[in-house]
Amino acid sequence: MAIHQRPTSAFVGASWLALLVGVITYLVGLWNATMQLNEKGYYFTLLLYGLFAAVSLQKSVRDRMEGIRVTSLYFGLCWVSVLAALVLLGVGLVNSTLAPSEKGFYAMSYALSLFAAVAVQKNVRDSVEPVEALQEKV
Repeated sequence: MAIHQRPTSAFVGASWLALLVGVITYLVGLWNATMQLNEKGYYFTLLLYGLFAAVSLQKSVRDRMEGIRVTSLYFGLCWVSVLAALVLLGVGLVNSTLAPSEKGFYAMSYALSLFAAVAVQKNVRDSVEPVEALQEKV
């Protein structure tokens, strides 16, 4: 039987702070950018898609580790989605007319956001009592 250890308050707080910093800086950068609205929409959609894909992949990996059935098709789609989001961001930045410092800004805030989303999902999952503990209380 695995020992269930909850994440510390410091780690939970740091994860949420990293997610907020990453997402807010990315969005502030988009808000202040001089690019066309359709280009801003492209980068905004990539942020949403990337966050969802990263959280979904983390959940699928965790489910498999805990013996919860995840179909290979869904698991594969999660990987494809994360990779597609990263490739699309990379292609968009390489082909944009942004300054190299702006490209780095978007890449780093995007990477921070995706990493932090995975950490927040992990903390949420670890904060929930395992099913075995709940069944013992009944």
